[in-house]
Amino acid sequence: MFECKTVTLRTRPIKHGQLSFYLDYYPGYRDKETMKVIRHESLGIYIYEKPKNRREREFNEQMTEKAEAIRCRRFDAIVNERYDFLDKSKLKGDFLEYYRRQLCKHDQKWKFVYIHFSNFVGGKCIFEEIDIDLCNKFREYLLTAKKLKSNNDTISQNSASGYWSTFRGFLKDLYRAKLIRNNINDFLDKIVTEDIDKDFLTQQELYKLAETPCDIPVLKTASLFACLTSLRISDILALRWENIQDYYDGGKFMKIITQKTKSIDTIPISKEALELIGNTGEGIIFKGLRRSMTQAPMKKWIKSAGITKNITFHSYRRTFATLQAAAGTDIITIASIMTHKSISTTQLYTKTVDANKRKASSKITLKRQEE
Repeated sequence: MFECKTVTLRTRPIKHGQLSFYLDYYPGYRDKETMKVIRHESLGIYIYEKPKNRREREFNEQMTEKAEAIRCRRFDAIVNERYDFLDKSKLKGDFLEYYRRQLCKHDQKWKFVYIHFSNFVGGKCIFEEIDIDLCNKFREYLLTAKKLKSNNDTISQNSASGYWSTFRGFLKDLYRAKLIRNNINDFLDKIVTEDIDKDFLTQQELYKLAETPCDIPVLKTASLFACLTSLRISDILALRWENIQDYYDGGKFMKIITQKTKSIDTIPISKEALELIGNTGEGIIFKGLRRSMTQAPMKKWIKSAGITKNITFHSYRRTFATLQAAAGTDIITIASIMTHKSISTTQLYTKTVDANKRKASSKITLKRQEE
């Protein structure tokens, strides 16, 4: 573990008879964002190596004083970190800029939440302003917010709930990183989701879709592959040939880092799913596939198959769960394949299967069975 003990102001010679100030961290510290060990930091402050007159000597004194002030602030921050004090200088930092830099590490929902929050605060917010009152006002904002691509339609309550949940998770990360004073998330209420029926494909509709040509072959392949494996669009887009590996006793599986949760998961892959993607290649499996294809182009293909339901790419994931449940697969197995952390999440996908419910309802009877 790197625990910085000293921060020393040093100089190194550069061109034109000048010296450049830099900080020497001993034995170094690990940057929590990049996870790299930092041992030196250039300050971008220069002085004359051999001042020739009073003006240059005064300049050197002023620049040296500024460099020393930075050294003191850096050391103060390290002491605060070591002894678990809140670094007050961080509270003045640009929250939105920090938030924006986190987007590349997460799925697209994070970007939507970031845009909504930026709109809510008018594009300006520092860490010090993140408190319970501001967060509750953002919660109210989400309940009436307009869709990002529409000036008329508001986002659904379930979307607002998902965005709010993502934002609250971010608040937990901020508290752990000592970027905000309190664990605000403990004082915030959830946005309750609405219990609505969502469309999925029946087995007959899946047959139809597989038999219907698509103007974009890779879109059709990816869609059917999602139905057979339950992969999200984010995982489909990131899937590479090296993710497909062999079981020691035969068969294959996908070892992926789930884009939504960033967890490493192992998902079995059927022979039929393998046949869909063809021979082993290199790099990205679904080359040429873009997220935009899952909108109008996909809806056109689904309509040409005679399917009138409101099918989204996520509906394929729901199709997998529903058809597996209808075929008798136990819910624990389905949850494992879908990489759900909680069975209750899987139940949301499988509750539409009522064939087993109807069968179960007739198992208890008041009438004697004829012998």
